[in-house]
Amino acid sequence: MGKRKYAEVKKLLLEERQALLKQYHDLEEGNLNTSQSELSGEVGFDEEYADSGTQTFERERDLSLSNNVKDLLEKVEAALRKIEQGTYGICDICKKPIPEERLKALPYATLCVECKQKEEKRH
Repeated sequence: MGKRKYAEVKKLLLEERQALLKQYHDLEEGNLNTSQSELSGEVGFDEEYADSGTQTFERERDLSLSNNVKDLLEKVEAALRKIEQGTYGICDICKKPIPEERLKALPYATLCVECKQKEEKRH
């Protein structure tokens, strides 16, 4: 991969990082605006059980989304570090180049297709 391609990927990853940071901030802000009783799962005696279930579902959904965004953000950060270190696009396991098509589809990929398939079979 040439310098121009690295610059394109870096730009794409930086844009992705900004979008993920905004999503993460928005999700966290939504969680901060949740009352303490909602966070603890406490429900007022006069509230409907359905309302309680909906609140619990929404809180768990938001936490799951927040964790997913945080995970993606960490992967993007790792890819940016690899670009700076000159190791971007190299499989973490076999040390062979990751195909450019895979990196286009998943710019923060750390494994080539073959190693990823082997890893998935183990889990």
